[in-house]
Amino acid sequence: MPDLNKRNLLYFESSSMRGLYDLMENWQNTNYKRLLSISIQQDNGNFCCIALTNPTEVVITDASGRNTAEVSRGKLLVYDNARWE
Repeated sequence: MPDLNKRNLLYFESSSMRGLYDLMENWQNTNYKRLLSISIQQDNGNFCCIALTNPTEVVITDASGRNTAEVSRGKLLVYDNARWE
């Protein structure tokens, strides 16, 4: 089975900006992925969007698989032994 994480290019098209928004929001709700970057242009009266997804969500773990980091107030906090650094 191919690695689905390697595909991160999407195309959306609608006759209205509201319709384009609805398509993109529905895609996100269905696929549980964020859009990393979007470009919206008009083409022949339609609103078109080329989007890149963030193909993977990174979770930092220690050797045992425990989550050892979090982002708080824009900073990466790494848990090491008994304290946050």
